[in-house]
Amino acid sequence: MTLTLDPNDDDLYFLPLGGSDEIGMNVNLYGYAGQWLMVDLGITFGDDTTPGVDVILPDISSIEPHKDKLCGLLLTHGHEDHIGAVPYLWERLGCPIYCTPFTASLVRRKLVDAGLLEKVELIEIPVSGTAVIGPFEIEMIRVTHSIPEPNMIVLRCGAGTVVHSGDWKFDPTPFVGKPTDFDAIRAVGEEGVLALMGDSTNVFVPGRTGSEAEVRMAMTELFAQYDGKGRIAVACFASNVARLESIAMAAAANDRQCALVGRSLWRMHDAAKENGYLQDAPTFVKEDEAGYFPEDKIVLICTGSQGESRAALARISDGAHPHVSLGEGDICIFSSRQIPGNERAIARVQNRLSARGVEIITTEDQPGIHVSGHPAREELAEMYQMLRPQIAIPVHGDARHLREHARLAKACQVPESVVPSNGSLIRLSAGHAEIVEWIEGEGAQVVDDGQILGLQSETLRDRRRMLHNGAATVTLVLDAKGNLQADPIVSLVGIADPEDAEDVALDAADGIEEALRKMSARDRREDDAVREAARRMVRRIVRDEFNKRPVTDVHIVRI
Repeated sequence: MTLTLDPNDDDLYFLPLGGSDEIGMNVNLYGYAGQWLMVDLGITFGDDTTPGVDVILPDISSIEPHKDKLCGLLLTHGHEDHIGAVPYLWERLGCPIYCTPFTASLVRRKLVDAGLLEKVELIEIPVSGTAVIGPFEIEMIRVTHSIPEPNMIVLRCGAGTVVHSGDWKFDPTPFVGKPTDFDAIRAVGEEGVLALMGDSTNVFVPGRTGSEAEVRMAMTELFAQYDGKGRIAVACFASNVARLESIAMAAAANDRQCALVGRSLWRMHDAAKENGYLQDAPTFVKEDEAGYFPEDKIVLICTGSQGESRAALARISDGAHPHVSLGEGDICIFSSRQIPGNERAIARVQNRLSARGVEIITTEDQPGIHVSGHPAREELAEMYQMLRPQIAIPVHGDARHLREHARLAKACQVPESVVPSNGSLIRLSAGHAEIVEWIEGEGAQVVDDGQILGLQSETLRDRRRMLHNGAATVTLVLDAKGNLQADPIVSLVGIADPEDAEDVALDAADGIEEALRKMSARDRREDDAVREAARRMVRRIVRDEFNKRPVTDVHIVRI
């Protein structure tokens, strides 16, 4: 099925293209009266299954043929898993972008880097503002999260009112920005809500998510324990502006100056300042100035809490940072949670720091040094009590999270739930929801050194095979008739120890000679036939010896 909508169709359609089989890479479509509205356009990050890849993009191929019916892209907030794909994919959509001012500041920076700023119509919606986008009346409701200006989105159309929760929690003391607008949420609930598309990240966490006020207090007390001692480094998410302020306040309370180490921290700092945030925070110093302060008078806020190889903390742990070093007697605090899949990378950085004599403190040692930005079960139940939707559609989670969220919604007396997956087209009509089609796409893509490749492209398949099976290279020098003019040269890489590999390479060369002798005269004159015979021989010998199937490249020189 294509995404062509009948302008006279009275039903509302919801189609998640990302974020409903994983936590991250959020992109959702709402369709009504012949038009589509996209909500968020995010990325996720590579892991051990995508060697050499940092960024993974969602599959938007299904909407591209209908981009003339795409009335806009509405961004809930400025996290990378909600806006990160904009500079890579916007040209394939070409629609206006709508967001609140802080998110607009972040998006502008991305568009400048991509050379797109002059092409994009970027429309700011005030905090707690409204807009009309195509057939939808939009209301942005203020919530709290771990970044300034997160928004719950109310979409009103002829089919009814639906709420897209975005990322949220109920924090009475967020410090940066105002608390959640409960009156606005209750008012929408009184109006009547057809469906809630809701955040599922912390559905397994009992109770309520902690407040940033608790983190500020815990940081202040923790810094006091190291009074008169070495440098303190804190790793956190750059986007958590309130956390930057909390760390700076805790540092000032302990007579320490705060430095920002990492370009993304300064980009976030500047965007926050542009929009009136961080006004009461102490002034931050630059990383090249941090060394002028006594070791017991400085706190270093660093990028790299997830073990990212190019981030400041990874370079510090390697001793490769040009301005900042940590060593014996220093402390490094990880004020963040481990995103699933990043455990090994984080452990590598922590172990390298420990080897330098740095004391590591994580949430396992001091639980109060980080709080999540997502709602725990009590908050989810409270949201359902206020909105009272007819239908619950859990999003922002993997299959396990989504199904548990549906069970929780049922316990909260929500009459109906539908558990989506990426590509499931859901029709909402007369208080009923059902999956009516599965939309097939071309598959996710990756950003690989500036190139955009398919996640299942031959390049990445070869890279994964080489990672697990190694590679073999064969060079053959033949005359026009296909007779060997020199011994075959076989090189094996990443397959075995050099001595063992050399012996097997010689066996493979002998096997290739024998294979060529058995070929017909006509086949020996065909490069493709010779290449395939050599490739099969090498792979058979290596498989028999080492149980590996290397990526094999055969070079033929005709003289």
